[in-house]
Amino acid sequence: MTKWLQASSLQGTTVTLEALSYSHQTALLKAAQDGELWNLWLTSVPAENNILSYIKKALHEYKHDHALPFVVRHNDSQTIIGSTRICNANKDDRRLEIGYTWYAKSHQRSRVNTECKYLLLRHAFETLHVIAVEFRTHHLNNASRKAIARIGAKQDGVLRNHKLLSNGTYRHTVVFSITAEEWPAVKLDLEEKLARNY
Repeated sequence: MTKWLQASSLQGTTVTLEALSYSHQTALLKAAQDGELWNLWLTSVPAENNILSYIKKALHEYKHDHALPFVVRHNDSQTIIGSTRICNANKDDRRLEIGYTWYAKSHQRSRVNTECKYLLLRHAFETLHVIAVEFRTHHLNNASRKAIARIGAKQDGVLRNHKLLSNGTYRHTVVFSITAEEWPAVKLDLEEKLARNY
C-alpha cells in the first residue's frame, strides 16, 4: 500500500521544514531551552526526560500514515528552531490537522510562523489535495488562538472537556479550519504578509 504522507523537505525563504528524525534530538532540546518552553503547560514541547518518546511517537504516527513530522531549520543560521507536524491525517476523508507547533522564544512573533503555515498549507492543499485543514488549541492559549485566526482559519467550535492533561485539568479544545474553497484567498493573504515580512 502506497503511503499518502511521504517524508519530504519544504523549502521557504526564512525556514526549511525537514523530516524529523532521531538525529534531531540534541538540536530540538537546544531550541526548547530558548525560553525553557517545556515549562509552558498550555503546549507540548519536549524536555530532556521525554525527547525520545516525543520523537518515537511522531515517527510511529508517520509510519502508520497518520502524521508527517518536521523540524524547523532557520535558513540563515542553519540551526533548528522548533518543530511542527501534519497530524491526525485521514486519507479516506482527505482531512488533516496542523499541530504540535512550537518555536524557540527568540523566533516567536516573527515571520517564521507565517512561512511555516504557508508551506504546510500549500503542501496539504496542493500536493495532498485535502478538503480541509484543522488547527486545535487549548481554550486558554490566547496567543495560539490569535495566531491561528491571523493566518485565515475560521473557528468551528469548542470541544469541552476534550482532553485530560498531565496536571489533572481538562482542556477545552478550540477547533479552527481552512477549507479547500477558502485556500486560494488564504494563500494570497499569506503571500502578501510574507512579502511585507510580516
